[in-house]
Amino acid sequence: MTDMGISQFKSHAVEILTLLARTQENLIITKRGKPLARVIPYKDADIIPRPGKLANTFIFEEDIVSPLGKEMWGACQ
Repeated sequence: MTDMGISQFKSHAVEILTLLARTQENLIITKRGKPLARVIPYKDADIIPRPGKLANTFIFEEDIVSPLGKEMWGACQ
């Protein structure tokens, strides 16, 4: 994350936003050395996992006993 003064951001906004979109970096805009705003690149909603949404992230095996063997399965219970 980088910092940039508001006057520099205003004069080169289009170029800076294009660069941020390509690099996917955040930018903090400052005014007199104090943080004023944070620019965060847009990401598609399908790419960003929403909290609590774990659909299609787990793989379920049909047979969980045979990889361990019956002896180890009994010991692991």
